[in-house]
Amino acid sequence: VAAAPPRRSGGGTLALALLLALLAIAGTGYVGWQQWRQMQHRGASERAATDMQQRVSVLEHTLAGVSSNGSSLQQRLNDAEQVNNALREQLLGQNDRLRALESAVGKLSEKTLSGHDAMLLDNTESLLRMGQQRYELFHDARGAAAAYALAEQTLAAVDDQAFAGLRQSIEAERNALLQSAPASRDAMLASVAQLRADAVKLPLKPLDSDATPDQGAWGRVSRALSSVISIHRDNGAPLAVADAGLVRELLGLDLAQAQAALLARDAAAADAALKRADASLAASFDAQADEVKQARAQIATLLQQIKPSAPVQLGAALSELRNLRSVHALAGSNTSPSTAAPAPASSSHGAQP
Repeated sequence: VAAAPPRRSGGGTLALALLLALLAIAGTGYVGWQQWRQMQHRGASERAATDMQQRVSVLEHTLAGVSSNGSSLQQRLNDAEQVNNALREQLLGQNDRLRALESAVGKLSEKTLSGHDAMLLDNTESLLRMGQQRYELFHDARGAAAAYALAEQTLAAVDDQAFAGLRQSIEAERNALLQSAPASRDAMLASVAQLRADAVKLPLKPLDSDATPDQGAWGRVSRALSSVISIHRDNGAPLAVADAGLVRELLGLDLAQAQAALLARDAAAADAALKRADASLAASFDAQADEVKQARAQIATLLQQIKPSAPVQLGAALSELRNLRSVHALAGSNTSPSTAAPAPASSSHGAQP
């Protein structure tokens, strides 16, 4: 009975030993598991670090490339800036040369315009002088007015505004010429030619023998003595001394002289010739005939048309033009030294680039 308890204590020790062994194994396993986890975590960290290191290396390489590219771009920018500076200097030089060329061209253009205006003014003066002489020598108001119109058109092409007022003077003289001009010369010549053609058909005044015979006693006595004695009245009429052909020839000559005077623009001679023709019609032709009345009416119309008007006083516009040209030439000669002085400065400035 006394030996039983020791057996129980040995079993408890074994159980305790087993428990301790289990605890030791569990602790060892836990420690190993923790170490394994740490090793796994360390491996993942190392792989992440390696990956990060690779990425950093790639970034460093990329940054190095970017830096190299930046340096290259900076170099290119520097080169471009140098080129731009050179181009800017060349452009400034070109601008200076262009200014010099513009100045030279402007002076040349002024000289050209001055020569062009001088030529136009010469033409204007010639036309005015031509119109004045045509009116004074030939009394051709329409031809003179046409010359004045051409002079006004030529003067309108002059760029100098100092001659603008001269156009009003030319226009005034031209209007005066047109107002003093007679009717169309061609129409008057045609009318005179028609009168010459109709002159051969105009009836003459009836002779005394064509009158109605007297049926009284004295008429019978006169007819009885007519075979022995012929009595005619002489009232100064051309028919009393010449035949009808001569009368018509004289009328035709008067009308021909009127035509020649109209062609020569001699209004006085044409007026005198037409008056002689009208007097011939009144003295030698039948005043009661409609043809004669119509011819005399035409002559009266022609006399009214060629009636000389008051002569037009020309020359004011020509004198004004000459005075303006003299003043303009004097002003140009006074300003030419001052305008010529800046020329060397502009040429040297253009040669500087």
